[in-house]
Amino acid sequence: MVLNAEEKSAIVSLWAKIAPNAEALGAEALERLFLSSPQTKTYFSHFDLSPGSADVRAHGGKVVNAIGQAASHLDSLDQALSSLSDLHAYNLRVDPGNFPLLSHSIQVVLAVHFPADFTPTAQAAWDKFLAAVSSVLTSKYR
Repeated sequence: MVLNAEEKSAIVSLWAKIAPNAEALGAEALERLFLSSPQTKTYFSHFDLSPGSADVRAHGGKVVNAIGQAASHLDSLDQALSSLSDLHAYNLRVDPGNFPLLSHSIQVVLAVHFPADFTPTAQAAWDKFLAAVSSVLTSKYR
């Protein structure tokens, strides 16, 4: 994946607005994911999945902060996400089909909370970026 300068700028500038609210935005993305794709709840049987629960908020924060880590390493996603890729492939064994579903939920949350910033150009950049993150996370499944 190669992002051009405009795409990188769109990702980094929106990330600056996301970061202070990572936990809440991540929780909302997970809640949307669980509502729209209930099969994804399978991996969280040990969590309280009720809206706003501490478990959902904490994991949502982890997810969004991992995306922030990736956003700060746009030219080295493989290295930045290597341990997370190992975790998902070897330990958690998450269905790789769930990553695009989560990516979509994240984009919906960004569009809702940052409508002026989530322009068509920014949306395209984030779609490309999240697809690349998903690709790295599933790369060790092969």
